[in-house]
Amino acid sequence: MMKEAESNAAEDTKRKEEIEVRNQTDSLVYSTERTLGEHGAKLAEADKKAIEDALGEAKEALKTDDLERMKRAQEALTQAAHKLAEIMYRETQGPPQPGGAGRNAGTTPGGPKEGEVVDAEFEDLGDKK
Repeated sequence: MMKEAESNAAEDTKRKEEIEVRNQTDSLVYSTERTLGEHGAKLAEADKKAIEDALGEAKEALKTDDLERMKRAQEALTQAAHKLAEIMYRETQGPPQPGGAGRNAGTTPGGPKEGEVVDAEFEDLGDKK
């Protein structure tokens, strides 16, 4: 009786891992396809092809019950999509501001200077909004 319970527990653990890996891979495929559609034109052709190939393999892996294949496909897709992530990151940074201050220099025009203490009052409105 004890062996059967251990076997069931091991089988449940394996099944849970398979579901998690399948869901993660499926989610990665979906988000990569969407991002590739939005930003793919900015990629070099070789990078775009590598992502498309990795997407194809991940989709094929999802059709199987091969957990290791899904893990490998997920890793390959993550690596291939790295260039896409770099492009998106650069876009969110925007162009540098005049004077080389950068986007997050810590000061705003007309605002307090760095290191200056600002006295302010705070009132908690709670649910009164």
